[in-house]
Amino acid sequence: MNMSTAQYRLSAGIADNLVAILEEAIVFLELRPNERLTEEEVAERYGVSRSPVRDALRSLEREGLVMREARKGIWVTPMSLRDFDEVYTCRIALEAIAAEQAARSTNTALKDRLWQVLDDMKQAREAGDARLFFKHDVQGSELIYEMADNVTLRRLLRGLEKQALRYRYHLYQRNRDVVDLSFNDTTRVFRAIVDGDAEQSHALERDLIERIWSEARDVIRVDFGEGRK
Repeated sequence: MNMSTAQYRLSAGIADNLVAILEEAIVFLELRPNERLTEEEVAERYGVSRSPVRDALRSLEREGLVMREARKGIWVTPMSLRDFDEVYTCRIALEAIAAEQAARSTNTALKDRLWQVLDDMKQAREAGDARLFFKHDVQGSELIYEMADNVTLRRLLRGLEKQALRYRYHLYQRNRDVVDLSFNDTTRVFRAIVDGDAEQSHALERDLIERIWSEARDVIRVDFGEGRK
């Protein structure tokens, strides 16, 4: 199991901490797609008993980050062009709705925080730090979801976001043009949201997701293959 060399020691039975650490390792591709996981190795690595490991792996399975099959074991969920297409087809509509509803929000404090996120994204972009840019970009998405204040929409997005995050990070790391595209278009989306322009926010967010999807498909195909037939 190709984990970071840093040693973690968690309180026994605290599965949530383990879930967060393993999620990060999967999203940042430190645990690679199709990589096999065992309860024994994870337990030894983090100094916990098998029980919280079992709980953590079940949680990751529900989130679609790991897969399990009888007599074959547990492994990190594959990435592929087909999966990327499925995730982004759904994201286009849902993210656009979130931006539209965020624009309708009267929570000016949250809207003002978008500018700080944008400034953080700019600095990370100028430093060439794809990982930090990604983290700030995700913060911006979370602010939009919070402003949208739609429990059902948030639940649907949560079902997609774990898989989507892996692709987003991979693209930012792999292709500087995608970072530039994301920053420039996100600037326009944030401005429309702060201005309260719901129609424009919807259109800009939809266009942003569609453009990234279209421009990234060849990269995903080369790096991860077509996927299941």
